[in-house]
Amino acid sequence: MKIVVVDGYTLNPGDLNWEEIKALGELVVYDRTPVDKIVERCADADIVLTNKVPFSKETLAELPKLKFISVLATGFNIVDTKAAKEQRVLVSNVPGYGTASVAQHVFALLLEFTNHVGKTAKLVAEGEWQRSKDFCFTISTLTELQDKIFGVIGFGNIGQNTASIAKAFGMKIIYYNTSVKPSEIGEQVSLEKVFCNSDFISLHCPLTLSNTGFVNKNVLQTMKPNAVLINTARGQLINEKDLAEALDQNVIAGALLDVLSKEPPDQSNPLLSAKNCIITPHNAWISIEARKRIIAITVSNITSFTKGLPLNLVN
Repeated sequence: MKIVVVDGYTLNPGDLNWEEIKALGELVVYDRTPVDKIVERCADADIVLTNKVPFSKETLAELPKLKFISVLATGFNIVDTKAAKEQRVLVSNVPGYGTASVAQHVFALLLEFTNHVGKTAKLVAEGEWQRSKDFCFTISTLTELQDKIFGVIGFGNIGQNTASIAKAFGMKIIYYNTSVKPSEIGEQVSLEKVFCNSDFISLHCPLTLSNTGFVNKNVLQTMKPNAVLINTARGQLINEKDLAEALDQNVIAGALLDVLSKEPPDQSNPLLSAKNCIITPHNAWISIEARKRIIAITVSNITSFTKGLPLNLVN
């Protein structure tokens, strides 16, 4: 059984190992695979592991030997699951591996925005505090989180974990979910109420055809002028041009983003130069603990597939 990892570097840049997966079959690992090399590299593969390398209907059609794809992430939109099913290729994902890491990253972003720790530490290193006439030194107003309204869109595991942390800060939680999901953490409300009432809004919904670009000009104009939008889910949920304009025109107070619609972004992306926009390079998920979980769950996915009892199927 041949197993091919098409883009292994982000998961394992050298601080982990592939031994558990290697024990399951003949393993070939590529750090990165351009689209025009997918078929060549996977032609003899029974199993493919992919993080962000896409497997379209056309690509799958050229891989008749392929039996199983295990996506090294929770999101699986990079695989045409319908085409895979038609070709009798099973597809699994890795749910739940990054819940704690992503929720933690939300607050790393949020606290940088409210407390400016990174900015002020840099200025201290550059001598600004030493030149101050006062015992303390600030660059702008600091904001308490207590009693603020924290809105969550998408109340799955990550959304709930993030809401629990917000509640520990003394924030009031409201949330929107496509299905009814009662919770003692907060109050389930309409999508409109989340946008209208929240001081901070954190996106945790999966990307679908129906919600692509749903955070647009019309929605942004319903938000409070002091509100901050946080996105650690998928960049395509946001109309980036509309968000950049909302930031530059002070429609909302800030945006904290770990994801963009194209990654890495083009320099022309308007959010790169927008006011009050903090962007990290899609690394909320990348803690060593989370990556160890991905490998462990992937081992289970492969093992269960070979036994005819596949886990975590998405098609």
